[in-house]
Amino acid sequence: MTKRTLLLGQTLGFDNDPFHAPLDQAVRHTRQGAVLIENGVVMATGEADQLRQQVQGGDIIDYGSDLIMAGFVDAHVHYPQTAIIASWGKQLIDWLNTYTFPEEMRFDDPAYGAEIAGRYLDLTLANGTTTVASYCTSHPASVDAFFAAAQQRGQRGVAGKTCMDRNAPPGLCDTAQSAYDDSKALLNKWHDVERLHYAITPRFSPTSTPEQLEALGALWAEYPDCLMQTHLSEQLEEINWMRGLFPQARDYLDTYEAFGLLGKNGVYGHGIHLEPRERDRLKEVGAALVHCPTSNTFIGSGLFDMAGLKAAGHRVGLATDTGGGSSFSMLRTMATAYELAQLRGTALHPAQLLWLATAGSAQSLNLADKIGNLAVGHEADLVVLDLGSTAAIAQRAERADTLWEQVFPTIMMGDDRAIRDVWVGGNRV
Repeated sequence: MTKRTLLLGQTLGFDNDPFHAPLDQAVRHTRQGAVLIENGVVMATGEADQLRQQVQGGDIIDYGSDLIMAGFVDAHVHYPQTAIIASWGKQLIDWLNTYTFPEEMRFDDPAYGAEIAGRYLDLTLANGTTTVASYCTSHPASVDAFFAAAQQRGQRGVAGKTCMDRNAPPGLCDTAQSAYDDSKALLNKWHDVERLHYAITPRFSPTSTPEQLEALGALWAEYPDCLMQTHLSEQLEEINWMRGLFPQARDYLDTYEAFGLLGKNGVYGHGIHLEPRERDRLKEVGAALVHCPTSNTFIGSGLFDMAGLKAAGHRVGLATDTGGGSSFSMLRTMATAYELAQLRGTALHPAQLLWLATAGSAQSLNLADKIGNLAVGHEADLVVLDLGSTAAIAQRAERADTLWEQVFPTIMMGDDRAIRDVWVGGNRV
């Protein structure tokens, strides 16, 4: 039986990347627009009056002047850090030892993992995020908990068991063999089940021996369609640590490349302090980088070169990096990305920010044919933004002469109050 719903409001989609095309060629905006959803898929977009005439039967929901667009895609998170978000006063290595590792130890209890996974996904949905790519803990049950919670909510989700066999508490360490075995078993259990995808997940090279990295590289060679997610060049102290552990490596990226962990399905979080060779190799293989701006500021990592990397043709996504990142909101994440780019002398356009949080992140996860854009044939994962959600935002938006002047205050000052509605797989949640 056909389930049909017509949404009315302002609509926003992309025909091209606004970093590489003029706005009038990149953006599709209809002020009095409509979106037709049938059986969880976007079947048509266009002028409201025209679609009203064409559509017979089904529900009609009128959002007035609210903005209907693709749901946000968060391309790099740690759902096990939900409960320790906004913890005070540490940079990366101390953050891991003081907050992250003790909290991740608690995930040996499957009930605790299920509780946090459900809490995390509910928090992100409340902020308009419909797809996330998460690191779990080294406990296989933490992966089961995440995927089960996403499956219950009908969400697209990417996740993997975090693999570490050194420089972490014994209760979190696996081995090269168990990392391979556990990851393979979880991959075969969850990958491409409904809307779920497995990602092979070494935390980062300092917490994996060469033997473990080699084992995970072998696993990726067996399943090259899977994503591989890890961290790269987040902080200078981390890079110095890496150099001591891998004295033969040409650079940080080489600690992955040498073991078969560099490829077009690789997703590398942060990438702040990249050397020229690393930038060239990432571009050459078509790997993706993920910018995590609230995390970069919160733990003092540095300034990501968004303008330079995008101009060079890199694929770049955007992420909250919960809980090193200080917000579950992709609106807040876009605002911080704007501020960091200003510090590097670039004013990112609102269209570019929205692209990063939707289509750009979907591209980084190789899901751009399914999600991340308001386009015919895409899954109906949507967010509806109230562009006057608070008195401060409304008074600024009322003076707007263009869509972008209307949207930008919500990007810079919006929070979960700006999320009028969320649709996941064509279902209103």
